Amino acid sequence: MHSILPFMLAMVAAIVLLNMWATKLKVAYPILLVVAGLLVSFVPGLPVLKINPDLIFLIFLPPLLFEAAWSVSFKEMRKWWRIIGSFAFLVVFFTAFSVAITTTYLIPGFTIALGFLLGGIVSPPDAVSTGAIMKFVKIPKSTVAILEGESLLNDASSLIIFRFALAAVATGHFVWQQAATSFLWMVAGGAGIGLALAWAFVQAHRRLPTDAPSDIALTLIEPYVMYWVAEELHSSGVLAVVAGGLFMSARRLSFLSSTSRIMGYSVWESFVFILNGVVFLIIGLDLPEIVEGLRLEGVPLRTAIGYGVLVTLVLILARMISSYAAMIATLIFRPSVAPRARSNRARFKMPLLLGWTGMRGVVSLAAALSIPVALDNGAAFPQRNLILFITFVAILLTLVVQGLTLPAFIKRGKLFEAFTEDSEQEAMQKIKRGLRQQIYHFLQHRKNDGLHEEMAVRKILQHWEEKAKSSDDEWMNDQTKAILLEMLECQRTYLAELNKDISVNEDYIRRQLYQIDLEEERLRMI
Repeated sequence: MHSILPFMLAMVAAIVLLNMWATKLKVAYPILLVVAGLLVSFVPGLPVLKINPDLIFLIFLPPLLFEAAWSVSFKEMRKWWRIIGSFAFLVVFFTAFSVAITTTYLIPGFTIALGFLLGGIVSPPDAVSTGAIMKFVKIPKSTVAILEGESLLNDASSLIIFRFALAAVATGHFVWQQAATSFLWMVAGGAGIGLALAWAFVQAHRRLPTDAPSDIALTLIEPYVMYWVAEELHSSGVLAVVAGGLFMSARRLSFLSSTSRIMGYSVWESFVFILNGVVFLIIGLDLPEIVEGLRLEGVPLRTAIGYGVLVTLVLILARMISSYAAMIATLIFRPSVAPRARSNRARFKMPLLLGWTGMRGVVSLAAALSIPVALDNGAAFPQRNLILFITFVAILLTLVVQGLTLPAFIKRGKLFEAFTEDSEQEAMQKIKRGLRQQIYHFLQHRKNDGLHEEMAVRKILQHWEEKAKSSDDEWMNDQTKAILLEMLECQRTYLAELNKDISVNEDYIRRQLYQIDLEEERLRMI
């Protein structure tokens, strides 16, 4: 314990330093973390990190999925649900099928069940890596919404494939009828359990006398509860966390105070950042042990690298093919929802981006590490080390090759210059004008209700129109503060109604809501 603790603290410090370096270099931090983990693994004398395969999903997946569900815009997911659904389910299955067929025929000792097991592991792109890269390039909001929505759902679909393949390898047979029934229960039961528990959690937040620290503590344990209960009932814990997270995210204004929302945002951002960093470092740190396992099994390292490169090429090609198939199908069957572009040539550039954003990462590693070391009969799990090594190569190559080239690919190829989209500045100004008008009507209504402190009203109005703080706070008495807090709540109501408009970007709404929360905290401290 005393030797592991300093090592873990050093890992966290390394994650922070590498993230700062990645920001300076303008590259995605997962790339540096994987490379750093690989380099550190060659340092002699370091303790070996061993994680129980049965616990790997429970430790990492619930909070990562829960945070992603809170960040994504459910409204945008509904808007682009067809293409998101196709990428999250059809493309994942097509990718897993392509990997299964390729590995079964080209890798000695691989069965179709092992092929689907590997396909389920490496088929879902990593949302963290894609999001980190997107910070350095500007792409249409519609594309961002598709990538975020896909990343939220493809984890569930790929892990369902992984679970069925794992059962087929362990038992040696696969019954389609039982699989179909189990699949329906995993999907419907997982989503239902997540929604039911999320509703119960929302009621607990509303009815219990919680403060900000207790609210945040509850949100930290809620995804684990959703995942554990769903898995105990043999449904999908991933879908339970995703469905529950989306339900609670849509109701955050009704059961969390402004203090809880502000503090919770910072806590969760740091928590998820450390979790992601630890996982990406583990990818590199585990490689020497995996290579040693390959040597004991008689698999040459050069051959294993070749298999990894082969699977990576299959992943890239399958995603490219799927991207163009999805675009063509959208133009044929639903042309009204296709992204707007000035020419068909420009429109057909978008699948290039969608096809090149398939970096693998956290979920793939967690799935690979969760493979049991031995079967129920005590025999060693077949091809475990080779599957782990291929997964590592796929993660490394997609992160380094695609991750480093994607920003240049977008900028130099001028992929999105021809796409028409509302200006971010214009959209924000429109929302702010609506807020100012709402404030003016609110103040006029309160004055007509018999408010006698007209001087306070004028100062409040001036404050919001000019967006400048008054240097003299003597005019702020309890009644005026109550009016200001009521006015902020009025603004939240206005923004919540405005967000129902499908044409309004929810990201802009959330920015304004965050500013309102900050303003409320400032007022409460006066």
